[in-house]
Parts: sequence; C-alpha cells; structure tokens
Amino acid sequence: MVQTSHKIYFKNSQNMKEVEDESVDLTLTSPPYPLIEMWDQQFAQLNPEIKNLLVEGKGRRTFERMHQELDKTWNEIFRVLKDGGIACINIGDTTRKMGGQFQQFSNHARVLGYCTNQLDFSMLPSILWRKQSNKPNKFMGSGMLPSNAYVTLEHENILILRKGSNRIFNADGKKRRYQSAYFWEERNTWFSDIWFDLKGIDQKLIDNNVRIRSAAFPFELAYRLVNMYSIQGDIVLDPFLGIGTTLLAAMASNRNSIGYEIERGFKEVIHKRLQHITSFANKYLRDRLEKHREFVKKMEGKGKPLKYYSEKYDFKVVTSQETEIFLPFLKEINSIADGKYEIVYE
Repeated sequence: MVQTSHKIYFKNSQNMKEVEDESVDLTLTSPPYPLIEMWDQQFAQLNPEIKNLLVEGKGRRTFERMHQELDKTWNEIFRVLKDGGIACINIGDTTRKMGGQFQQFSNHARVLGYCTNQLDFSMLPSILWRKQSNKPNKFMGSGMLPSNAYVTLEHENILILRKGSNRIFNADGKKRRYQSAYFWEERNTWFSDIWFDLKGIDQKLIDNNVRIRSAAFPFELAYRLVNMYSIQGDIVLDPFLGIGTTLLAAMASNRNSIGYEIERGFKEVIHKRLQHITSFANKYLRDRLEKHREFVKKMEGKGKPLKYYSEKYDFKVVTSQETEIFLPFLKEINSIADGKYEIVYE
C-alpha cells in the first residue's frame, strides 16, 4: 500500500524547528509580496518599524525592511533543503505610490539577490507566469498622453533555485524517477520560460472571496512545479501555505508535504479543500492520461507513428523515458491528528 504524509503548522515560518536539516527535496511557495497593500498589516505585525515607515511613505526603506523579514524564511529554506534540492518561489513585482512618487519595486530581484549572494543558491532559468488583464482601466498614468503613462504588470516571476550540485539518485530513487516522468508533450509546455495558459484557481476548490483575500496561485501551477522538480515519495515544503494549494498538488502527485501558515483563519478553508481532494485529483489524473491518448491519436493521424509503449497504460509514448510513467490514483484521505493527514493510494 502506497501512502504519503502531510503536516501543517500554523505558525511563523521564520523558525521551522520541526523540520530537520537537509530533509526536504523541494520548496514551492509564494510569499506575501512586499508593498502590496493587502499584506501591509502582516509585515507590520512582524516588525513594528514597518508600520511607521508605511505611514511616513518611506518606500525604499519599507521595501527593504519587509524583505528582511522574508530573508529569515529563505535562511530556513536553505537549511532544510537537501543538497541538489530545488526552491521554486513565485513572486510578483509591485507598483505603488509612496511619498508622492509612483514607482516599481522589484521583489523578484531582491529575493534573487539575497538567495544567490547571501545563501549561495544557484539560479536556474526562471519562468514568467503571464497573467493577462482585460480590464478597461488596465492602462495607468496619463492614459493616451505621453510621457507620464506607464505599462501594467501582467506577469509574475517563478524563480528556480538549486542548493548545491545536481541531485544524485540511488537505486530506489532512479526507479521512482522514471515512474515520475512527464509526457513528451507536457515537457514542451512545462519547460517553456513563459506560461501563457494558466488563468486562475479552480473554482471547484475555492470560492472567489477567499481567492481574492489569499491571492492563491492556481493548482496547475503548483502541480507542474511539483512534477518538474521532485519525484514520487519526495518531501515538498511550502513555508507560506495560504489556502493549501501546494499541499493539494503534492497529494495529487504522490509526494509528502509540509506546510507553514501564520494565518490561522485559513485552517478551515484548507480543511474544506481537503474534503474534495480525492475526487478532484483523480479527475485531474484521468484528464492528464486522456490528453496524452488524444495526443497519440493526433500524432499517428499525421503519419507519425510512435514506437514506444507504456508499461502500465494502453497507449504509446514518444520516448523510452516515458515507458514507466505511473500516476497513482488516490483512494482516501485520513486525518491522523490536528494538522496531519495521510493519503492512501489505489
């Protein structure tokens, strides 16, 4: 019987003493964005100086103080990641008027600079998540008149960082690695440096009010990154869990997970989402298999027959690396203790 375990701690992630050194394979998270107004209060609670700086309109100093609070979590991430472990950080830049001056504050550059200069992470090619806006007032500034107009930010950055050297797999890891392979056509989409096709969070899992309040990234974003940068049986950590999207993606992918969330108000929301994870994840996995079957039909319909066969499914695959792909379906979810869950797979 295949099982994974999942633990949520409702506390600040600046001290993750519950997680051992070099025990995590992948960190996937989206932190509060400095100088986005919805997170001002949270940062001010972490550091009272931030509240005063906001009142005074000291933009650059506020920006730096907020990031110094995030730095404490990046320190912990570096500590708990294994050698060869990956950190995926989804973060957007901010535009805001502070002290009478409108300007952009580059959150992704500040995070990247700290993680590579102070923590010795290696930067890997990053991803732009393109979030198009069709609002009629999307153009800001002076409208049609130069030169005080400015472009709107319609993307977020997914930073990809590696601790140490390339990951080395033992015999068991090599087996799980091949079972965790993705399809050829998925690789071509997932490993593009710009993602145009992710529109938002699935409304079957969350309501509009909570989505706006939490600014959650979509399930597909988390699912892709979990499958791109970890293998089945790995441990995935999210130090800013929010409404639990990383947790759900890990469950759907046969990974273990650990989450930290300072806002206890999300506890009930996460619990409600978990009540639907078995049916949601299994439908998602069936759709993934069906999409590949359709891809095979199209390829062979164009006179491009595939020569490799899946060992577990009734279809062909493009490469020999895909022949052992296995997507375990979820059988049940069990609540073991407060904030601790177990997934049993079929």
